[in-house]
Amino acid sequence: MVSFGKKLRECREAKELSQQELAKKLGSAHTVIGRYERDEMLPSIDAVRKLAEALDTTVGFLLGEANDTNILKDPKMMKRLNEINELPDKDKECVYSLLDAFLAKSKLQAILK
Repeated sequence: MVSFGKKLRECREAKELSQQELAKKLGSAHTVIGRYERDEMLPSIDAVRKLAEALDTTVGFLLGEANDTNILKDPKMMKRLNEINELPDKDKECVYSLLDAFLAKSKLQAILK
């Protein structure tokens, strides 16, 4: 099982934030973020919630409770899904159609291999 600190660092780096930048978003010190990432200190549940929000992920992902069942654990994927959600309905349908076609092609290629 991947530790809280490793998941936090993975999410922070995916958002291309330094420890100092993340700490500033949270009103904390970068040394605290570093201690979290090194698993020297565990944050309060309120701090985990703020971290998850700042990193566009979920508390469950950071706590290791939702490894396979959480489709929104990847911060880059979450960002894209949020952007798609802001599109007009007609544009969303186009994105869904493109994704469906790509996924069907990928599944077919996997079967043919």
